[in-house]
Amino acid sequence: MIKIAAMGAYFYQAGLAFGLLILVSHLLLPADYAAYSLFISMTQFGAIACFEWIRFACSRFYPGQSADSEAVERGTMRVEFAICSGLCLLAALACIGLGVSPVVALVGGLVAIAQGGSELHLTMLRFRQEFHVFSWLQGSRATAVAGGTLAGAVIGHGFVWTASGSLAGYLIYICVALAVPRGPAVPAATWERAVVRKHLVYGGVSASASVAGMLAPLGLKAILTTLLGAQGAAGAMLALDLLQRPFVLIVSALQAIRYPDVVSLFDRGGSGPELRRELGQYYALLASFSLMTAAGIIALLRPVAALVIAADLQAAFLRTAPFLVAISLLRALIQTLLPTPAHLRRHLTSIALLAAIDCLLLNLFALIAVKALGISDTAIMIGGAFGAALATLSGLWVLRSLPFDLPWRPVLAALASMIVPAMAFGMPSDNSYASLAIGVGGAGLFGLMSLYGLYRQNRQQLATQPVST
Repeated sequence: MIKIAAMGAYFYQAGLAFGLLILVSHLLLPADYAAYSLFISMTQFGAIACFEWIRFACSRFYPGQSADSEAVERGTMRVEFAICSGLCLLAALACIGLGVSPVVALVGGLVAIAQGGSELHLTMLRFRQEFHVFSWLQGSRATAVAGGTLAGAVIGHGFVWTASGSLAGYLIYICVALAVPRGPAVPAATWERAVVRKHLVYGGVSASASVAGMLAPLGLKAILTTLLGAQGAAGAMLALDLLQRPFVLIVSALQAIRYPDVVSLFDRGGSGPELRRELGQYYALLASFSLMTAAGIIALLRPVAALVIAADLQAAFLRTAPFLVAISLLRALIQTLLPTPAHLRRHLTSIALLAAIDCLLLNLFALIAVKALGISDTAIMIGGAFGAALATLSGLWVLRSLPFDLPWRPVLAALASMIVPAMAFGMPSDNSYASLAIGVGGAGLFGLMSLYGLYRQNRQQLATQPVST
């Protein structure tokens, strides 16, 4: 039940993030929303560039095999975080020389530090199996940041106020996290240079892959704003902000719950049928839920857009949304499912190469499509979707490097749940009610079939293995 609550915290965060973007897009002018969208991407990029390597090292090496190893890992990560926080502030100050206002640069740097630090803290809680505290703090962070951001947008009706509200939300969360009572006494934290080197080698390459993953949508936003201007790009950028979040959060939730078990089995020397079965079930979960997420979005795209998207952004949103669903689905699999064997075996070259291919092909084919089809948001997204598909195909060689037994029925049912609403979405607009009924019905029917198949697989696993605590 505690792991289910932890997954629920991710869904709660996803719902708040989705609603927040909708409200902010209504409260801000299109140009201000475009600036806010870039601010989100830049602070996320800064958090990943500065701190993600520590989080990856935490997910692979923390807490270790004993209380002493936990103390060393904890102390080392504290030192690493302090150093990287200073570097993050220096990078933010350097942005002032590039024309960024001092207020925006300082707020952006502090938001990146707060985001990176809170994410590292939550990862440590998760790998210590403290899922109750993790769930509570995850929800608290989402609530505080969403409330602060919305308050800033309501008070100031401008980009700077909205960004400052986000920072206020993070500061509130930090106070809440510090007030949480600590558990039983643990050894004092220490640090070792050898552990820093170990973290740098694995975490550095893995974080570089995440940086490349962040550069991909950031590159799309740069292409959109450069070719279309802030006003013309706002609708497509809103679609990009909204539609990638459900995929990121659903795979993050599943990975948070299941990936530690996969790592533990692999590190214990698991091999043969046991490891193949565990990998196959993990892959089936990621693929099926990603496909069902795409199905739900496509099925409800038109009615939801009519209700929640600002009128001046709706046309561009609906033009680009189908392609962005495809891009977000494929990139969710590229970033989580496909590189799993490389992370387990610590094949750093494969991790970095797959991330670089993803970033390069997405943006390269977006530019090629503009040359071939003309300057438009639709052309950019068509090219990006084609590049993401090619990157996915290139990542299959990494996936196949470690054998697995995939339960195909749930995955195929999830694929059908996406295909039906996608075909219904393409029906003429004068059949809107019929297309909505077909899309929702098909997504629901085949989605339930996929869920039932996953449920049966889980029951079979529980029948043959001891229940983990």
